[in-house]
Formats: sequence, C-alpha cells, structure tokens
Amino acid sequence: MKRFIRHVALLLAFALCAVPAAQADEELTHLISALANGKLKEMPAKISALEKAGNSKIVPLFEALSAGTLFYRKADKAVFITRSSADGITLMAPLTLQEQGVTTKKSLKKIKVNNKLRRQLKTAIANLTLLSPDVSLRLSAAKELFKSSDPAVLPLLEEALHQESDASVRQAMQESYAAMTLRTQHASQQHRLDAIETLKAMGNQQALSVLTGFVASASEPEERDAATSVIASINKRLARWSVAQNVWYGLSLGSVLLLAAIGLAITFGVMGVINMAHGEMVMIGAYTTFMVQEVIRNSFPGLFDYSLAFALPLAFLASGAVGFAMERGIIRFLYGRPLETLLATWGVSLMLQQAVRTVFGPTNKEVGNPDWMSGAFELGAMTLTANRIWILAFAFVVFAVLLVVLRRTQFGLEVRAVTQNRRMAASMGIRTPWIDALTFALGSGIAGMAGVALSQISNVSPNLGQLYIIDSFMVVVFGGVGNLWGTFVGAMTLGVANKFLEPYAGAVLAKILTLVFIILFIQKKPRGLFALKGRAVDL
Repeated sequence: MKRFIRHVALLLAFALCAVPAAQADEELTHLISALANGKLKEMPAKISALEKAGNSKIVPLFEALSAGTLFYRKADKAVFITRSSADGITLMAPLTLQEQGVTTKKSLKKIKVNNKLRRQLKTAIANLTLLSPDVSLRLSAAKELFKSSDPAVLPLLEEALHQESDASVRQAMQESYAAMTLRTQHASQQHRLDAIETLKAMGNQQALSVLTGFVASASEPEERDAATSVIASINKRLARWSVAQNVWYGLSLGSVLLLAAIGLAITFGVMGVINMAHGEMVMIGAYTTFMVQEVIRNSFPGLFDYSLAFALPLAFLASGAVGFAMERGIIRFLYGRPLETLLATWGVSLMLQQAVRTVFGPTNKEVGNPDWMSGAFELGAMTLTANRIWILAFAFVVFAVLLVVLRRTQFGLEVRAVTQNRRMAASMGIRTPWIDALTFALGSGIAGMAGVALSQISNVSPNLGQLYIIDSFMVVVFGGVGNLWGTFVGAMTLGVANKFLEPYAGAVLAKILTLVFIILFIQKKPRGLFALKGRAVDL
C-alpha cells in the first residue's frame, strides 16, 4: 500500500511539473508561428518576445533564422528549420529538432532577416546561453557579448557572473562586463576605472578598440587620462607581439620554402642540373593528395583524418617515379650542357602542366584539412594555425631524416662522394650514373611530399609548382649548392626577411629586394653561406 501511495505521489508531482512545461512550450509555439506573419519591420519585436521567454530551446531557431535556413510552409504557415538533402528539403521542428518529413523548396517560403536583425539575434543567442550548463556555450556567449557590448544585458551578465564557477568563462564575462560599463552612461567613475584596468589586463586589439572609443566620448579628465595611458601600454605590447607574429609567419614561410627547395638542393648539388620541372614534382604531390582524398571521401569517409598518411608515401613514389623517368630518359644525355638541360626541363615542365590540365581541368581542386590540422591557437596576441604548426614540424622531420640518410647510410656516403668529386668517386667503383638517377628520384620524391604539405595551405592547381620554383632556387643559391644546412638556414632567413619586408614594401617589392640582396651577397660569396669543400677538385 505504501509503495502504491509513493508511486501515485510521484506521478502527481510529475504531472504538476509537466503542465507548466507544456504551457511554456505552447506559448513558444505560438510566438514561433507569429514569425510567419507580418512585415520585416515587425520582426525585432517578435524576436524580443521569444528572447524574453528565456528558454534555451529557441537557440537553434535563432541560429537558423540568422543563417537563412528558417522557412514556413505556404499551405499552413507552419515554421520549420530546414536542411538540404538528396531527396529535397528536410523539415525539422524548431523546438525539438525532430524531422518532420521532406518537401520541395517551392512549397516553402524563407523568413527573411537583415543585418540589423542578425545583430539582434547574436545578442539574443548570447543572452540565452550565458546560463547554459555547457561551459563552451557560456564561453562563446560571453565572447559574443564583448563584441556587441549592449548595456541592456548588464543585469543578466551580473547574474551570470555571480553563478559562474569556471575561471576562463568568468574572465570572459568580466571582460564583457568591462566593455559594457564603458559604454553605459550610468556607471560610476570607480566602476569605469576598474573596467579600464580589466581591459588593460586583457591587452588585445579588441580591448584597444573599446578604449579608443571610450576616450573619444569620455568627459572626465581622470577617466580619459587613465584610458589614454592604458592605450599606450597596449600599443607597446601589441608592437612586441607583432614582431613575434612576423617571426612566426617567416618561419612558416621558411618551412614551405625548405620543403620545396630541399630536393632541388640535392639534385643541383650532385648533378649540377638546373631542373625547371622541379615545381611540377610539387604539383604532382598535391594532385596525389587530391586523388587520395577523393577516393576516401567516396569509399571510406571514416578514414578522412588519415588521408595524409596515405598521401605522403604515394606522393613520394609518384613524384620519385616521374623524376627517375626524367633522369633516365632525358637528363642523362645532357650532362655538361647546362643550357640544353634548362631548356629540356622547362619543356617537361610545360608538358606536365598541360597533362594535368587535360586530366583534372584548369580550375583549383579542393583538398580538405583533417580535423587535427584544423583550427587555431592563441598565444598572447599571436594566432597560430594548426596546419602551419604541423607543416613546420613536418619540414623539420623531413630535414632530419634526410640528414641521417646522407650522413649515416651507404647511399648517403656515395652521394656525398659524387657531389664532392665525381671522377674520383667513379674511379673508386661508385656507379655514378645510378647515383644520379636515384638522387634525382629522391629529390623529386621529397618535392612530392612538399606538395602534400602545400595542399593544406594553398590552392591545388596546375600552376602550384611555379609559385615556388624561383624562391626554391634563391634558397639553394643563397644557402650553398648541395648543402642541407645551407638550405635550412637560407629558407628560414629568406622566409623571415620576406615577412618583415612585406608590411613596408608590399609582397612584390619585398621579393625584388630579396633578390637584389641575394645578387649582392653572391658577388661576395659565390658559393653561398655554406660552400661544400672539395668541389674545386671536380672543376
């Protein structure tokens, strides 16, 4: 009997709780239905009414309205969130997000919004997610409020601050609170001074923008002086971080140049061949990545995050095979005739570009980033993108492996012997023609792996290799022909120099100045930064 009474009590309690919830959902449904009627100028009031309901269930509806995916059905004015599918337009209930069938676009009409309404929707979404149990949602909402800085949200933000336990979310809320405080006319002087100190600790471009706007409208000298002092402090800090950001951009560019030039440095050093088709080896690697990802997308979508692991060895083999065929079929007949070699490899370059255009078309191809190469990281006032970090690490790994191969293997010993004195190496029994062929294949294969890396930061097109071939030659000549350490130092030096010159001279003039510097440098040191010893014996 007692168990029966307890069950009945629980059912009654559930029913009492469910009635208000059902009533709230019914009211929300009525407010949502109103979006299908009326004019655009009536939308702000309707959005405000939905926001005042204070139910986080309507966040997906606001997001869909802002994104242009909220429609109503012409037949009965029912409002739905929509999603495109192979069969047509999938309808989803705006509160539960349950699928409500599939229809055609002709049976629907979009609920229109403008930029002003989108700003209102962003603020409303932030308000509704400030008290969400999800930490990431609260953090996103606090950051969004900093951008809008609507003083009307201050009471809600104060309530959220009192309840917040997560340190990162609390800090973001305090920063948004400070920005709102400086934009309201009713804050006390002490509150404004405290807000200025909060933004000083924030110390980024967003804080600088808020403080600059406050100084322009501040009426109290003490507040204006405090904000001006903080602006000067933030500007100095940002200037230091700007230098660090330029160094990072330079190292990132240097890693790309290193990958593109390191194979050229080997072939140029061993054979003295000016290979104008080296850029096309890079292009072949990039298109190999594209083909691997196409196969994975169509047949094994779950393996997409591992696509680069398949693409790297395949790109090495594909580019290496083309390089080996070039050396055996053309270049070996032209040793000692540099002009003919240059013209022949240039002709091969044009042929490879046209072949790719014929097979894949002239337009850019989409190559995606795996999840682990997506996103960015904040370091102070610097932004470090994940793909650039991985490419920098990959360039160092390739350099280290190649260094070990050339310093610690029999093949590397023979390559170094041929590089320093071809005739002496041949007299010692080294088959120099095969060393030439294998070295050319190795350099071309490394260029192919460079193409895999470049596909993650650049457009994959038939002209991809041409963007880096001149820079690669500059790196090799500047660092010292055939010297890996020279190539490494040359790539990083030229990359950093370019990024420091570009803000003042522009991208094109920066390259011209770099080229002029290299020409003048070569006049003083014809063999580059790190000249190989023993090369004179072969002359």
